[in-house]
Amino acid sequence: MAAVASERASARRGARSGARRPDAPPRRTGRAWLFCAPFLLVFALMYALPLVAGLLMGFTDMRSTDVRNPFAVNFVGLANFERLFQDDTMRRAATNTLFFVVATTPLTVAAGLGAAMLLNSGIGRLRTFFRLGYYLPYVTSIIGIAVAWRLLLDPQAGLLNQLLGMIGVDGPAWLLDDRTALPALVVMTAWRNFGFDMVVFLAALQGVPRELHEAAHVDGAGAWARFRAVTLPMLRPAILFCGVYSAAGFMQFMEEPLVMTRGGPLDSTLSASLAIFNQFGAGDYGYGAAAATILFTVIVAFSFAQFRWLRPNR
Repeated sequence: MAAVASERASARRGARSGARRPDAPPRRTGRAWLFCAPFLLVFALMYALPLVAGLLMGFTDMRSTDVRNPFAVNFVGLANFERLFQDDTMRRAATNTLFFVVATTPLTVAAGLGAAMLLNSGIGRLRTFFRLGYYLPYVTSIIGIAVAWRLLLDPQAGLLNQLLGMIGVDGPAWLLDDRTALPALVVMTAWRNFGFDMVVFLAALQGVPRELHEAAHVDGAGAWARFRAVTLPMLRPAILFCGVYSAAGFMQFMEEPLVMTRGGPLDSTLSASLAIFNQFGAGDYGYGAAAATILFTVIVAFSFAQFRWLRPNR
């Protein structure tokens, strides 16, 4: 009892003197904000300020000639947004982007998961070689890959049509036909990006307890049943991350059609980002900023919906 009373008395003396208990949370000091200041400054100048400026620009009639005097532009309210929903070209770009995201996202995630499963179980000695080979396109310049695929899909001298010709099949003009141009971009983009998902799934597969698979095997579950009942639920966070990350990136795809098709033929590969890029290139900054605001809002809403749909049950 005497020891407890002494400890309490010491604690009261420490509280009166302003001393902090060992188990108390650390105080926020100016040093912490000082260390955070470089990041906060860069974030404000490079991200937050341009984002706010872009949002405000969408409510004005700003053009390239107004750059020298940006505060002299006129406020037009929702006129740019009303114009967006009446623009056939923008509607076509939005439709193309929706098709691209819906087709490419599951294809990329499925290919990444399949490659990860094979590397995790079926390949031993050459696992590092295949992992590097699958991941290499993701870190390669998209411009170089787009040029290589444009040559690969050339209707006259392209390797793909030459291989089809060897078996008696007359290959189409992949990038010159409005029926095949966008699917060709889907395949090329999925091939380039599935290596990133593969790495994520490989890391997630290492966290699946082997005991669960052994218990399911003892209970008579086959390979597909173990994958569906054991592996897939454990990979739900990885699927969520890859799905949100891939979809948000694919909504902004621009380099592929810009290099390979210029948005053609007949606007069949015109994406939302490429249409926005064209508006800024034409000097219509206010209209382009309004379109960029809509695209930003759609990306945020789509990502939020995916988090709500795929989040693990608490």
